[in-house]
Amino acid sequence: MTNAALSILVIGGGIGGLTAAIALRRDGHAVTVIERDPKWSVYGVGIIQQANVVRAMEQLGLLQDYLAAGVGFDGVAIHAPDGTRVATVTSPRLVDGVPANVGIGRPALHKVLGDRTIAAGAIVRLGVTAERLDDDGTGVTAHFSDGGMERFDIVVGADGVYSKTRKALFPDAPGPEFTGQAVWRYNFKRPHDLRDLHVYNGPTGVGLVPISADLMYMFATTPEPGNPTYPTAGLAAAMREKLANTAPAIRELAMQITDDSGVVYRPLEVLMLDQPWHKGRVVLLGDAVHATTPHLGQGAGMAIEDSIVLAEEIAKADTPESAFTAYAARRFERCRYIVESSLAICYGQIGKGALVDNHKATAAMFAVTAQPI
Repeated sequence: MTNAALSILVIGGGIGGLTAAIALRRDGHAVTVIERDPKWSVYGVGIIQQANVVRAMEQLGLLQDYLAAGVGFDGVAIHAPDGTRVATVTSPRLVDGVPANVGIGRPALHKVLGDRTIAAGAIVRLGVTAERLDDDGTGVTAHFSDGGMERFDIVVGADGVYSKTRKALFPDAPGPEFTGQAVWRYNFKRPHDLRDLHVYNGPTGVGLVPISADLMYMFATTPEPGNPTYPTAGLAAAMREKLANTAPAIRELAMQITDDSGVVYRPLEVLMLDQPWHKGRVVLLGDAVHATTPHLGQGAGMAIEDSIVLAEEIAKADTPESAFTAYAARRFERCRYIVESSLAICYGQIGKGALVDNHKATAAMFAVTAQPI
């Protein structure tokens, strides 16, 4: 298998699937990406990406396009619940001359990754799912929802926290677990003096993140006992109400939350699958094996790192099994650290565990993720 060009199916056209496709195409493999959403859409708010992601984008040859699509910053300003600024954590720069962190709109990131995937020569098929994967030990025959069938050397499952691929490989493995908390997101006009990530501690944790020259987004984490559902009609009012006891600056911003369709609400779920992360010639990455809460801003980062490591191990291994085993061994402890450390912050906020000092937790995360992958 070393130095051989393989035919590879990537299931899932999100961040993990696209970065995997880009990394694998760079090594000369024939890559097909299938995505169940025929519109290949993402929701319109933003995402925080830390220094390790900036480094990963350089490794993938995407750095300039990536930086041009977002906003770079070095600092994380931490505020007490009353709005008092109590600390600033300076992120380590892992790429010389480039800001440590990036705030970017999800549609902008999706365009950068999607455009490069197509330009790199990967085949992208939308509105298609893999209904069955038949692994006979020498290859995998994929049966698609459109009635087609195709054979691949290996399959990468990057189909998210509710991964059908994971369920097919490991039907008895536990699924994602609701944490008791949810996140609300909304876009705002960006003030010119907002240059860093601003985090507000408290029972409702809030962050303000620049994502373009004109936009920032707010995220707010709230306790949601019983995992309630919220209809789209009234979401803006519901989010405003959730922010009623936050810092004055946040309450003032909340008055601008008026568009129900602009509110993105998501219950927070976690998953940490024990090794192995593969069965035969099918392997999993990203949220399919290690879904985290967003408290350390590393969910997408871990998926992107997975993609790079998986491609590296495939390039040097003699068999898919040895590549997949080595990949999971390199990734497991780092991903578990992120999942568990993020969950500890979540539990502290909702009273299910000790309150975590965000300043210390953020600084510790930067130290860990600065290490090579």
